[in-house]
Amino acid sequence: MRIITTLVISLSLLLSSIATANTSSPVVTPSLPTYSKIYDDQRDPFKDAAAALTLAKETNRQVLIEIGGNWCSWCHKMDAFLAKNPDVYEALHSQYVLLKVSVSDSNENNDFMKSLPPVLGYPHMYVSTAQGKMILSKDTAELLAGNNYSKSQWLNFLSDWSVSATKTQTQLTTTASVE
Repeated sequence: MRIITTLVISLSLLLSSIATANTSSPVVTPSLPTYSKIYDDQRDPFKDAAAALTLAKETNRQVLIEIGGNWCSWCHKMDAFLAKNPDVYEALHSQYVLLKVSVSDSNENNDFMKSLPPVLGYPHMYVSTAQGKMILSKDTAELLAGNNYSKSQWLNFLSDWSVSATKTQTQLTTTASVE
């Protein structure tokens, strides 16, 4: 009888903790490809870019290419900022396929980098359409407010260069040139 009572109490506590856990609102982290999570100087950025473009086409998103490395303190600050700001993280991953490209002493990825506009500092970002058209080169220092990344500047940047915003901008440009 004592064992049954202990089991009932344990089961009640377990069910209670599950119910409590389900009422909180955890940040849903989609299953991201490896190239979206880490800088890896052993990865082939051309293969990763092809995969990112394919995923962007399938999911109607832009590609955000982030150039940096494990040695880059600002890259780590940016990752920490995104982890602490779930709304920015969600906006990033819902509107963009993130492609992290490592540039390091052991592998500067010269062939890939020479196909891009010059990097102004690290981390540096580029926005590409799902068709591979480069539409922006972005110095991430522009996303700072003082010595920290700015939530509002990040959200504005992500919104301004999203698929829907660039389609609207293209339609306005096309309409203006027809008139």
